[in-house]
Amino acid sequence: MTGVLIVAHHERAEASELARQAADWIRARGWQVWMTKEDATALDLPELAADRPPADADLVLSLGGDGTTLRAAEMVGGSRTDILGVNVGLLGYLSEIEPSELTSALERYARGEFTSERRMMLTASARPGAAAADRSAPAEAEQPEPSPPSWRALNEVVIERRESGHTVRLAVTIDGVPFTTYAADGMIVATPTGSTAYSLSARGPVVSPEHRALLVTPVSPHMLFDRALVLGPEQVIEIELLGHRRADLNVDGQRAATLDPGTIVRCEAAAEAARFVRFRPGRFHQILKAKFGLSDR
Repeated sequence: MTGVLIVAHHERAEASELARQAADWIRARGWQVWMTKEDATALDLPELAADRPPADADLVLSLGGDGTTLRAAEMVGGSRTDILGVNVGLLGYLSEIEPSELTSALERYARGEFTSERRMMLTASARPGAAAADRSAPAEAEQPEPSPPSWRALNEVVIERRESGHTVRLAVTIDGVPFTTYAADGMIVATPTGSTAYSLSARGPVVSPEHRALLVTPVSPHMLFDRALVLGPEQVIEIELLGHRRADLNVDGQRAATLDPGTIVRCEAAAEAARFVRFRPGRFHQILKAKFGLSDR
């Protein structure tokens, strides 16, 4: 039996009605449908609340903007769950359909008339560098090192300054070989999907989401070299926070941690991929064209 998890924007009035509409259709077909308790409470849909792992779902129906779709991708944890984005937001780069197409899209999904597009994700972990470890090490016997905290992102991992008016110093290493040290407001490590997010506003390149690559884009660098790097998907990037200022680590737009000086953030391609339902090819380029108001000539 097909199971459908509905993930919805909490502050879009249209999302609640769409969730009801979708749930009615799904139940009529004999499928299972549910929401997390948090979403069900926020949208006043208590009858849909269930304490089930999101990865149990065959399909996640994302009702919102790109932020909602990013949340859905994180919830399913890189499982084989399909994600269908319904644009109830402003940008909708990750959405496949508009609200008016919801029922017909579900019917096409039920008939298997779709493709599953795999999107690269990245993982990040943070650990203290040698200098930071020396400062925090106890005088007595060595303690076993705990596993460093880790995160998964569909769009990007960002190291950002905490203090307005001050830069942070970030030493970038690629595959264990030092590259250079940046004085900047921050550093973005993005996937091709994330190339149209924060990296784009920092003058990074637009990369087709069909590619596998890692984008390293400095934010307002105070140096002559201000270009983004497009690296291979098998390369490993490590960024060490130098100096005496702390920084924030943000993952897909959400603050994940505060970094102390000496912390090293490691970024690399994730083993898992996000899977998006697609009904028509070439959608990314058409969305890009529409969002930027591009003409044919």
